[in-house]
Amino acid sequence: MRFQTIKEVFEAFAQLKVLIIGDVMVDAYDWGKVERISPEAPVPVIHLHKRENRLGGAANVALNIQALGAKPILCAAIGKDMDGDDFLKLLADQQMDSSGIVRSAARVTTTKRRVIAGTQHMLRIDNETDRPLNEADKMAVLDKIKGLISAVDVVIFEDYDKGMISDDIIAETVALCKLKNIPVAVDPKKRNFLSYKGVTLFKPNLKELKEGLKIDFNPDSMEELKNAVNQLDERLGADNYFITLSERGVYIQSRAETNHIPAHLREISDVSGAGDTVISTAALCLALGLPNKLLAELANLSGGLVCEYVGVVPVNKENLQFEAERLGLM
Repeated sequence: MRFQTIKEVFEAFAQLKVLIIGDVMVDAYDWGKVERISPEAPVPVIHLHKRENRLGGAANVALNIQALGAKPILCAAIGKDMDGDDFLKLLADQQMDSSGIVRSAARVTTTKRRVIAGTQHMLRIDNETDRPLNEADKMAVLDKIKGLISAVDVVIFEDYDKGMISDDIIAETVALCKLKNIPVAVDPKKRNFLSYKGVTLFKPNLKELKEGLKIDFNPDSMEELKNAVNQLDERLGADNYFITLSERGVYIQSRAETNHIPAHLREISDVSGAGDTVISTAALCLALGLPNKLLAELANLSGGLVCEYVGVVPVNKENLQFEAERLGLM
């Protein structure tokens, strides 16, 4: 598919369906004000003003896909618990497809509750398991993937090391995608880092690359970075490697070319969720068959834009298109 303008690219996003396989969670927030110390123990008493639940983990990738105009379909395992009910309600509120969700009596729904007094983050309470799926749940997830995959244009693995993704799920999904010529993009974590063999796009950040290969190198040296990616390629045999380098920008490498895209100078407020935005943008570009350099430029730009906001927010499609056109990225 050939495009003449950035506008055409962004219009084409609306035709895409994306299967997102990964660890979903509820991000819960309790906001209040501290007015006194407890008489029971030397701890602050927070007078609660507001509570809010948000989609988190792989579901934040779905929010970004939706914000860019495409249709996300989540495939994940959640618990048969109240937090799981909350998660499905959040999906429904966003008018997102829940047909890929498996509910398991053997798991809890990952929930991260943050207690915030004014602007001070006081406490985080995590309710989760990182155990691998049991055999029945794994087969249920694979059945969902097999039933959904023919209708999608690209698959994203969004791995948070919470046990949803396993070697079997990776291998069977990648094999299915190869048969159907569906590209696969991966945002990896440590546990399954070297399991994503033969995928289309592998996107670790700098820390994940070093930890995954158990090596250290100078990221300011493009030669050392390229050598590290070459070592990764010997293990994975992916088509493309896309490394996010924080303030150093991004680096993308394929058999045919390498490109280093510097970071854009911006007022950084919060880097939370930027990786979710980057993989979302990159996956849509991959589905459209865009050149690697343009894919990296758009994904790099999208990640920078969300860093201007406090908290985890999906990218604004209109802002991204405006900035891409202003910078002449086509």
